[in-house]
Amino acid sequence: MSAAALRPAAFRPCCVIPIYDHGATIRALVAALDAHGLPIYVVDDGSGEATQAELARVRGEFPRVRLSRLPRNRGKGAAVMHGMRAARADGMTHALQIDADGQHDPRDVPRFIERAAARPDAVICGQPLFDRSVPKARLYGRYVTHFWVWIETLSFAIKDSMCGFRLYPLAATCELIDRVAIPRRMDFDTAMAVHLAWRGLPIENLPTRVVYPAGGVSHFSMLRDNLRISRMHALLVAGMLLRLPLLLQRKFLRPEP
Repeated sequence: MSAAALRPAAFRPCCVIPIYDHGATIRALVAALDAHGLPIYVVDDGSGEATQAELARVRGEFPRVRLSRLPRNRGKGAAVMHGMRAARADGMTHALQIDADGQHDPRDVPRFIERAAARPDAVICGQPLFDRSVPKARLYGRYVTHFWVWIETLSFAIKDSMCGFRLYPLAATCELIDRVAIPRRMDFDTAMAVHLAWRGLPIENLPTRVVYPAGGVSHFSMLRDNLRISRMHALLVAGMLLRLPLLLQRKFLRPEP
């Protein structure tokens, strides 16, 4: 069954793909997503000419693609937020974020859509099931972020805050990004999950296969991005302390199942 067949009348989901120089993988991803019958918002985050040319071909081949371009590279988060605002302006109610590099499994799209249709107020977070292709440094490094997120939210509700395969309810999410300065690069996914949890949105976790394709293009900088992530956690811990009475009240009045 296609993802489109799963949605009720007032539920209008779409896909949002941030892309930066992943021209080699974008057509296969769009083709797989197109089979689910959802609008596809592709946001080019300042890619080079080769990826721009490939995106033009993809847009011509797949009518469901809505292509926009940021004039310079501003970061994955900036591209996702641009796509979510565009989708919201077009009347979409939910956005399924998926990376352009081929790590995520488009066959899981109906599972995300089905879960969101049943719980439209929730954030549906992908919970990665890694195979042997995952770099060990990246795998073990995630547990540092897991630890800090559990502290920042006083909760174990978010199983993995770093996965870029995630479905957002757009009304609450766009209100957040219009009011709060969310980080725009590799610290985006975690900051978004924590801020939405602070706002009281339910978090649901959906196990999904994640791979690291051979020869894949990664823009993660071990030094620069780890420094960004460390700064993000310092700010989130400070934010948690400011919200501590509310978080404690919520924790004891509405304990996790």
